[in-house]
Amino acid sequence: MNVAEVKKKAKEMDINTYRMKKQDMIQAIQQAENNIPCFGTERVDYCYEQACLWRKDCVSSNHNGKAALI
Repeated sequence: MNVAEVKKKAKEMDINTYRMKKQDMIQAIQQAENNIPCFGTERVDYCYEQACLWRKDCVSSNHNGKAALI
């Protein structure tokens, strides 16, 4: 999901995205949804949330192109 799409989703949830990075916006969305704000953290190494909207971006950003072990 690109930054504009993330920003749109955040705005729909009344999250102020001013001067926020993509990772911070996604974590704010996760928190607003009562989920663990884990995007972009080491949790990806043991995350089994296959249906997570952010999973693809999270895995790729945390492994910088390396194959994930999960």
